[in-house]
Amino acid sequence: MAALGGKTRDHGSTLVVAALSSAFGVVLLQATGIIATAIQSDVVGESASVRLALSLVTTVFTVIAFYVGAIVTANTFGTIIAGRVRSIALLRLIGARAVTVRRAVATEGLIVGALGALIGLALGMLITLGAVAIGIQQAWLPAVEYALIEPIVVLPVAVVALVTWGAAWVGSRRVVTVSPMEATGAAVEASLEQSRHRTARNVFALLLVVIGFAMMALGILVSLASVFGLLISFFGGLISFTGIILGAHLVMPPVLRLVGRMLGSGPTARLAAENAVRFPDRSSRATIGLVIGVTLVTMFAVTMESYRTMVASTFEDDPQMAAVIDQSVTLSTSIFLALVGFSAIIAAIGMVNNLSLSVLQRTRELGLLRALGFTGRQVRSMILAESAQMTVAAVGLGLVLGIFYGWAGAQSLLGSIQGQLMPPSLPWPILVFTVLAGAALTLIASVTPARRATTVSPVLALAVD
Repeated sequence: MAALGGKTRDHGSTLVVAALSSAFGVVLLQATGIIATAIQSDVVGESASVRLALSLVTTVFTVIAFYVGAIVTANTFGTIIAGRVRSIALLRLIGARAVTVRRAVATEGLIVGALGALIGLALGMLITLGAVAIGIQQAWLPAVEYALIEPIVVLPVAVVALVTWGAAWVGSRRVVTVSPMEATGAAVEASLEQSRHRTARNVFALLLVVIGFAMMALGILVSLASVFGLLISFFGGLISFTGIILGAHLVMPPVLRLVGRMLGSGPTARLAAENAVRFPDRSSRATIGLVIGVTLVTMFAVTMESYRTMVASTFEDDPQMAAVIDQSVTLSTSIFLALVGFSAIIAAIGMVNNLSLSVLQRTRELGLLRALGFTGRQVRSMILAESAQMTVAAVGLGLVLGIFYGWAGAQSLLGSIQGQLMPPSLPWPILVFTVLAGAALTLIASVTPARRATTVSPVLALAVD
């Protein structure tokens, strides 16, 4: 356990993701309760259908909170484990049993996850208390009594701790199936060709996507008569997106390759494009979290904008009711976008961590490039190009998925009111802001890895064990 626990940098990245994931869950659970209390205090809250829809939305957001935290935490810890292959292989070489190594890694994940989750609990409580105080003072929220300390806020803490433990256990599975002598030679990362031959996983991912899309279609049809179509569509979306994540090693390489062609034909750009698709597991771990974040932001922005458009057309003969509902929608949109924006921040941090860790794992590779004549400036340009390629691919895919899921969510929620299918309404300011935020992330994500890549001399890099 001591031999595995010496990577303080690794612990720091996992701790940050675990803390933010837990804080996200705590804030989300409290925010949905606050919104319920606020809406029920006005005329809109008197509607039974509105209260039912709010309960369904609360359930949806709660599940999303755990889902995002699970994926991002698992990806971050998976990258950390991939970088420890040589150390773990050495332990096995000197006599450590596979089950002992896996148990030590899982225990480490549980400890780090639990500590991060407790930090997130405190952070989430402080954020909620401050937001409610400011909201009442600024008249965003009605001055009513809100239940801010509920036992259910402990749930995200337990979930994040268990997810980190599970991610550590799953991440160590590939390591202990490789012989110690083979693993001491290089990091264990599946190539693109090996990823394509994971028949069971690939077929399962495809089945999830097909079943999920079929459920979404069914939910949209059911929603024309009942609000319960939202639940069918939601679980269909969750299942289909899970399939996309499981098949990310097949989905992301074509997208990355397409974006890579836009970088140019110079040696730096060509190497960056090749690095992004050479090991699809590594690339998918680094990008899928950002895909989730962008998809969430876009999905809820499109859902709320479509919701606003549908409500305006439904109550065009009743301006007073339309104005009241529009005010509630504006409040809900602001809070929900802040929440999903928080998840996007978690995903962005996960991408920065994964890129930084992958650079550390490629010290010998980068040292070889320097020895062959690459200058420090060229190495920095390559890292920036890799970051840009992954960011553009993740943001682009996230926008496409977000628009589709957002339209399906709005249609499922309000289909019974409209009685017909409606086209999606696109919130262009939010979409443009998402693209600009992605551009900023490209620069931020490349700074630390590029500095690390150029601070080690070629001789020392090639001498690393």
